[in-house]
Amino acid sequence: MPVMIVAEVPGHSRAGYDAMRLAMGEVLHRAPGLILHTAHPVANGWRVVEVWETKREADRFFADEVVPRLPAGIHPRRSAVELHDVVSR
Repeated sequence: MPVMIVAEVPGHSRAGYDAMRLAMGEVLHRAPGLILHTAHPVANGWRVVEVWETKREADRFFADEVVPRLPAGIHPRRSAVELHDVVSR
């Protein structure tokens, strides 16, 4: 079942997000199960929204690839919602 993962990242900035994406390199592009990744600024930091084929794949990627690269003091608050449908081109 596809899931949408929303990560609220208080205290993060555009520069912080860009540095994190650089640190991730091509890992994100090769992530098994990733359908979509997008991000945008919010009033108190940054928000990352992803769509994954399964929550297990999203959680594994977060634990194995994202957490080790997080800057000190940055603690994303993640939530997941099962999706009824996903349409892409």
